[in-house]
Amino acid sequence: MNAPPAFESFLLFEGEKKIIIEKETKVPNAAIFTVNKEDHTLGNLIRHQLLKDPNVIFAGYKVPHPLEHKFILRVQTTGDYTPQDALKNALSDLCSEISYIEEQFKRAIDNQNDVA
Repeated sequence: MNAPPAFESFLLFEGEKKIIIEKETKVPNAAIFTVNKEDHTLGNLIRHQLLKDPNVIFAGYKVPHPLEHKFILRVQTTGDYTPQDALKNALSDLCSEISYIEEQFKRAIDNQNDVA
């Protein structure tokens, strides 16, 4: 089988970075973020959150190859807002939403235990 070992899909090796940021040279106010050891799940989640921001003109991602465990996220923003700021805000908002969902889930479990 030609597939790489399973542990390579989530472990960062020495010298390997989780996120690599490159400035997009062809388009103004754009950047390319390469996120290692992640897949469509996180890529689509971040893209969707970025598109909720009115200062984000474009957000898209791709997985270069199924055997490469990374995705490439491209973000373009309005003039006074950097792609890095947009990504920071999107990640912060996602953390808040996930915390809220966790809180609601715990509350639902507690209510279910009270009824039983």
